[in-house]
Amino acid sequence: MSRSISTFTADVFLAVVHRMDRNLSSVMTVLMPVALLSTIPVLFISYNERDVTFLLTAAGFGLFVLTLLVTGLVEVPIVKKIRPWTVSTLPGNWQQLRDRWVRFHVVRVAGGIAGLTLLVAGAIFQNG
Repeated sequence: MSRSISTFTADVFLAVVHRMDRNLSSVMTVLMPVALLSTIPVLFISYNERDVTFLLTAAGFGLFVLTLLVTGLVEVPIVKKIRPWTVSTLPGNWQQLRDRWVRFHVVRVAGGIAGLTLLVAGAIFQNG
């Protein structure tokens, strides 16, 4: 959907953002930190025992931290600005704000996919 979000009319854009915010904000507030913290036991277990697993997990953990930071420092504040908007109260720069969210969303998704790939690789290519 984020690839086509720039084609949405203002009313469709607001409807999608408002619905996604209601459906995901409470879930992601818990899920993202828990997913990040779930890698810590693997780091402890693999430290000094399984170098490849540790390094790949640490890199994946770093990318998950990046995604959490992008979400918390850029994307969530943008969504908070959008929450009170209606079609009649859209600011003149709403499309610029939307485009900024999309750019950082791409960074977040790429970081999340790369982080998950590294975690899976660490589990598959164990040493020790």
